[in-house]
Amino acid sequence: MTDRPIAAGERFADVGDWNNSGGVNGSSGPNLWRTLGFRRTGWEPGGSTVEWDATVEYGFTTPGGPVIQGGLVTAVLDSAMGGACFTTLDRDELFLTADLRVEFFRPTRPGTLRAVGTVLRRTRKVVFCAAELYDAAGTTLAASRCTQVLMPA
Repeated sequence: MTDRPIAAGERFADVGDWNNSGGVNGSSGPNLWRTLGFRRTGWEPGGSTVEWDATVEYGFTTPGGPVIQGGLVTAVLDSAMGGACFTTLDRDELFLTADLRVEFFRPTRPGTLRAVGTVLRRTRKVVFCAAELYDAAGTTLAASRCTQVLMPA
């Protein structure tokens, strides 16, 4: 069976609203994106890139130097995958993460991080996504996969 190419959903046209609000439906209140300083730097049907300037305040000290906390690494990966999923949705659809897995390859150090999320496959009820996290030098630090469950908006 050959998978079809990932197509943009109706919400792909809402990218500007998401970038300006950090969320869906023009929400201007507090949210994770604004709190942590995430920024979307790339969009395409089935893809999303999120960057974050991780500072030492988001980690802990080790003998080898500061390391960013793993839950925050997971949050930026999840945001990239969620953004990729969002690009495939129609306006009458929402999604929730059903499962999430992260593999940490190297310690994530403070600096500019880039998470690239991709939709691997979309069905009527489920979207399978993946993401990789890179440092400023382009070194892969972590990878993630998730399953998003679609539901009516």
